[in-house]
Amino acid sequence: MSKASRRDFLQTAGMAAAPAAAAQSQSNPHYRQSRFSPGGAPHKISDNLYAFEDTCQVYVIRDGSRCVLIDFGSGKILDHLAALNITSVDAILHTHHHRDQCQGDQRAVERRIPIYVPAHEHHLFSDARDFWRNRRVFHLYYVRNDFNTITEDIPETRRLFDYTTLRLGKLEFFIMPSPGHTLGSITLCTTIDGKKTAFPGDLIYSPGKIQNLYDTQINYGGSEGIDLGIYSLERLREWKPELLCPSHGEPMTDPDTAMRETVRRLTDYYRFQTGNDPVEANQPYVISPHLIGHHLTTSSFYALISNSGKAMFIDYGAASGLHFGNFERATATTDRIRFVEHSIDRLKREYGMRSIDVAMPSHMHDDHMNGFPHLQRRYSTRVWCYENMVDIFQNPRGHNLGCTLGEPFKVDRSFKHGERFRWEEYEFEITHSPGHTEYQMALFVTVDGKRVAFTGDAFFTNPRNDGTLRHNLIFRNHVENDSHLKSIRNLIDHEPEMICPGHGKSFPVDKAIMLATEQKFRTQQSFFFDLLPEGEAGFGLDPSWVSIYPYQILATPGVRQKLEIRVQNYKTAPMKMEVALIAPSEWSITPEVARFEVPAGTVRSAGVEITIPKSWNGAGPRFAIAADVVRDGKYLGQVTEAVVDMPGNSGWAG
Repeated sequence: MSKASRRDFLQTAGMAAAPAAAAQSQSNPHYRQSRFSPGGAPHKISDNLYAFEDTCQVYVIRDGSRCVLIDFGSGKILDHLAALNITSVDAILHTHHHRDQCQGDQRAVERRIPIYVPAHEHHLFSDARDFWRNRRVFHLYYVRNDFNTITEDIPETRRLFDYTTLRLGKLEFFIMPSPGHTLGSITLCTTIDGKKTAFPGDLIYSPGKIQNLYDTQINYGGSEGIDLGIYSLERLREWKPELLCPSHGEPMTDPDTAMRETVRRLTDYYRFQTGNDPVEANQPYVISPHLIGHHLTTSSFYALISNSGKAMFIDYGAASGLHFGNFERATATTDRIRFVEHSIDRLKREYGMRSIDVAMPSHMHDDHMNGFPHLQRRYSTRVWCYENMVDIFQNPRGHNLGCTLGEPFKVDRSFKHGERFRWEEYEFEITHSPGHTEYQMALFVTVDGKRVAFTGDAFFTNPRNDGTLRHNLIFRNHVENDSHLKSIRNLIDHEPEMICPGHGKSFPVDKAIMLATEQKFRTQQSFFFDLLPEGEAGFGLDPSWVSIYPYQILATPGVRQKLEIRVQNYKTAPMKMEVALIAPSEWSITPEVARFEVPAGTVRSAGVEITIPKSWNGAGPRFAIAADVVRDGKYLGQVTEAVVDMPGNSGWAG
């Protein structure tokens, strides 16, 4: 056979073999298993609690002839349950996703045992193959040990959401977030045989010790898991467990001493490695008797405490930049970033706060309000906001904007530009304050005799010391050529004495610096007009002047769905639009071409209906469609898009 014919033969053979390999994979999807298994037998901790040393400690909580298992190891525990007079398993509850916790889960799947997993690691169970398909190995600087993820998908029965209570028979488990060993780890808190018992996974190994150090390193050269672990241990100490049952190591009967010593050693190590104090050492500061600022949280947040003890929070994001930055990077594509509660106990203990009555976001970015759904669920806090934020919060799938929280939550009250309102003894005025984002407010109020402006991320002190305020410019946030000018005019018109910014400490402000900032923004506006085509400045600043609404479409085969084509016209004359969706050919789309006129300086939309055949298999769990656009007779092409999520990939379900 010639070299050419041999090459052609091998190419043809390879192409023919691929479908056969795929068919084999589908018919036999599971990996082969070794014959290794742990020895020994479960040992009794108390009347209804047993531990079995497998690849991790597997705990058996007995309820008559039934039981709940905490983690699963190789699954060998199933062979020992009959000796404990247990005939069925209600559920396996996993503390985290590492293989030593769940490598035997296919045995549970075969026996139809429900598998419950931490909500913020669910994709590392049920979508493990996709994780491995996309996990970078070359150019490796994100050294987080998600490499200890299972090699095949494990179907989850239920997700364990932070701060919720799970009831299984007579047992109740409080789900406490416990990042440290992994970013999505949880502690399962319950009462067994009259004793408050916590299952913290690998948060702690024994008094003063953790299982390893490499799992605590998330970024290149970092000590993030040490900081997070200190924080998590302190929160667990507040629960006051009487028995601590780790995933590795022996149960601890003096948990507080064990955790306190572990925190001490971890803190010493963290300071040695970084030269910094851990997040747990962060302190708020008193701006005035009724206004407390928190500037070391990921974004600054403010607690305005009334004479009655009720509080209004202005923003409430993550406990620290370390929390937010690492959780953000670890979040699955269709999920919401993790939130861990902070500051509330201290505000009650040290500053007289009795309740969190209202929370108001300075703007729509997740680093400023990803704690709002938690406040609603746990403290019945009402959310008030500027009117154009409402749809972002209640329908976050609708838009493609920077920094959108992937969880909808209800808004209780909204306000218009210039509206005044009263809360407790305080009088407020709210204004639209675009620039950093279109969806931002400025809130003006007098507190303890001082005129204060809460401005979110609109203005900061300027390290250039040029007599102006610092600002930022992110086009994905929706910026128009005069946005920043509107924002600074609000300040000039209201003449605050102090700005409470979205990052950093509050600072004094005077009219001179505000006027100089206004002039700087006029210069910026001139750059926009100079750099962009004549008459096109608005379109050159806005990547979503044409958009499909909602941007993230939850599509169900066989169900007719309504979409909108939205167009913002920045011209001084009307625009004639023709828009056609570029979507799978099997879909029914009505009309095929949406034709409509958009008056000057306005936003208009046209409705489009899609129907996906009930039998349609889809292009994957998530894929894109586009919109082909003609404006005033000129063909612009596919200038915008939307993503489609099929059933089973709907993201946050909390």
